[in-house]
Amino acid sequence: MQTNESSENYLETILILSKSLPVVRSVDVAEEMGFKKSSVSVAMKHLRERDHITVTKEGFIYLTDEGKKIAEMIFERHEMLSDWLVRLGVSKEVADRDACKMEHVISKESFEAIKGQIK
Repeated sequence: MQTNESSENYLETILILSKSLPVVRSVDVAEEMGFKKSSVSVAMKHLRERDHITVTKEGFIYLTDEGKKIAEMIFERHEMLSDWLVRLGVSKEVADRDACKMEHVISKESFEAIKGQIK
């Protein structure tokens, strides 16, 4: 399940978009992330090659089981770390920005320890 930060961000974005849109397309991902469609197309190719997504002939993007597992892990980390930082007195904007960085580098052990303290 080894991925890089960029791939994790794309997978998380696809997961988030899939909760609010009937289908997710590259243009939706590009718009949400503020990237050019050409950059997103290259990233989608890499995610397909790693079997993290499937793309239909109509261009609809779906997470595979492995892709969804990664996306949900990153999303959980982001939500929990952001909420924790806000509880510590950090503004929502800064907490979201910092959580986005932390979610990719924190070890499973450290995250589980923080999670245990929060709950």
